[in-house]
Amino acid sequence: MSSACCSGSCDVLSPLAPPPPALSMGQRWILGASGTSAALAEVGAWSGMAEDSPWIISLALFTIVVGGYKTIQRGWQAVRLFSLDIHFLMSLAVVGAMILGQWPEAAMVIFLFAVAEWIETLSLDKARHAVRELLSLAPEEITIRNQQGEWQTIPSAVAQVGAVALLKPGERIALDGTVLEGRSAVNQAPITGESMPVMKEVGDTLFAGSINGTGTLEFRITSDAGHSTLARMVATIQEAQAKRAPMQRFVESFAHYYTPAVVIIAILLALLPPLLFQTPLNESIYNALVMLVVSCPCALVISTPVTVVSGLAAGARQGILIKGGLYLEQAHHLRAIALDKTGTLTQGRLELCDVILLGQQERERVLRLAASLEAHSEHPVATAIRAAWPANRLLLHVREFEALAGRGAKGVLAGEIYHIGNQRLLTELGLNSPEIEEMIRPLEEDEKTVVILTSPREPLAIFAVTDKLRDNAPSAVASLHGLGISTLMLTGDNPATAHAIARHTGIHQVQANLLPVEKWQAIEELTHRYQKVAMVGDGINDAAALAGATIGIAMGGSGTDAAMETADVVIMNDDLTKLVSFIQLGHATHRILWQNIGLAIGIKGFFLCLAALGMASLWMAVVADLGTSLLVIVNGRRLLKEGKTQFKGQLP
Repeated sequence: MSSACCSGSCDVLSPLAPPPPALSMGQRWILGASGTSAALAEVGAWSGMAEDSPWIISLALFTIVVGGYKTIQRGWQAVRLFSLDIHFLMSLAVVGAMILGQWPEAAMVIFLFAVAEWIETLSLDKARHAVRELLSLAPEEITIRNQQGEWQTIPSAVAQVGAVALLKPGERIALDGTVLEGRSAVNQAPITGESMPVMKEVGDTLFAGSINGTGTLEFRITSDAGHSTLARMVATIQEAQAKRAPMQRFVESFAHYYTPAVVIIAILLALLPPLLFQTPLNESIYNALVMLVVSCPCALVISTPVTVVSGLAAGARQGILIKGGLYLEQAHHLRAIALDKTGTLTQGRLELCDVILLGQQERERVLRLAASLEAHSEHPVATAIRAAWPANRLLLHVREFEALAGRGAKGVLAGEIYHIGNQRLLTELGLNSPEIEEMIRPLEEDEKTVVILTSPREPLAIFAVTDKLRDNAPSAVASLHGLGISTLMLTGDNPATAHAIARHTGIHQVQANLLPVEKWQAIEELTHRYQKVAMVGDGINDAAALAGATIGIAMGGSGTDAAMETADVVIMNDDLTKLVSFIQLGHATHRILWQNIGLAIGIKGFFLCLAALGMASLWMAVVADLGTSLLVIVNGRRLLKEGKTQFKGQLP
């Protein structure tokens, strides 16, 4: 019933702004004084004093002027702007009660409305605080090594990217970084939702807001305070609140037309009974005023923002970053999910396991050529081949390097053009042969990914890398099937490896050897078939498919920046079971949204019937409206409590 909410702006709940007090000390004194005055007026009327006596009128006017001047002011502004909001309805009810001589009720209505605004502001702020509290996870100070080589504690806000920081046992991590020295288990639950600490060693990533274990770590700062993973999570949720869910847009549109309609009905209710049934005019006007107050759509309007914000915060607590209420609600309607293979279903940490030399080639030469080329690529296969070449040995200089999307890469080494890539690339170069296919087949059947290094004249070597399946991939896919969702694998890898992974995970369908544009086309076809489709990926080659899906979901741990920027949802710790949690959270949000709408309309309908029968008073109508608003707020905030269980049980 607060002005912010009933004016339609309560969907923008800034988690970055410092939370102002719901009511200042001065406002509390004013509210208390006006409430005391309204209560004395009611007591005087109940004790037999005339309601139009100077004593009661004085008490009522004090309450209206002192406690309700803002409401009256906003009601007048609504009339001037032709925007019939709750302040107009309340102002009309108060003025009408005063004209009818119902001074105690006019005072009580304006006081109860002020109380309602305060309680709703307080309740909504608790939902916003669930997001804002993420910011408090990062400490305000950090220990860094200064130019003299000494450790110095400085504010986190002024720490520079590239500085070396010290993390002691038990400390929270102030800024993102990469471990330079030490080994320790780190609790990443506040950021990724992981239940168990993760061992961090040299080269591993640290997230701001995580908690160090018993070891001491030195790390290089990789982001400033405004661009840490934690800050970006909160900023993303802030932006997400402005993206209204379909249900929210519907409710706000409904309220826009609903309020003027209620005013027209109230006018008819005030005029028709005296004309048709000889009902006293004062009685019919009073019933019309009661109906105006009861009909306030505030509870209906407020129910969607608080539910959506609670859902976004619940997801963030689990390490699921949702970029808008739109995607939270659409999760309920998903009927199919397409998943990339490498880095999504598998761990994405490939290892070189086979090198097959072709012709009279030398292993060291071909490995150096391949590693030199792949050093310019971020693909997991390239990383595995590069890692197989000793770090202390020089690579060849590569000129005119070019990544060939979905096929491999090429570059000039020692004056000659070399290619490295899959069989599709080999065929395009006209260098494929039955003999090479015969060598590749058993490797692919053994779930290995194969690339071939070629010179301009001939294939030089076959490299096979292997990638372990994520431990929770089969259970996650089984859970998706249990929710009635079909699964499909879209991969640029070869069909043999793809089908082998599909058998182990239980995925329904497989499309392999896909270029990025073909993944996008596959998503388009799935959308025609299933209407609502999600795509899960981690690489730059998945970006088009992520953008084309109803909901694009990126793996945040292993994912590229392009994938995470394009995606609508980011799973921070690459845990595939979070897919199930996200969908269950979407189901819970959808269910609570409809519950709140049902509660708001049902309770309003009941009191409207009482008002039509003349069995409700103005202050009873305000209390009913306040109670309904608080009820939908409390119901919406249940998502935060249910989120703590990570939705591991049955669908709510």
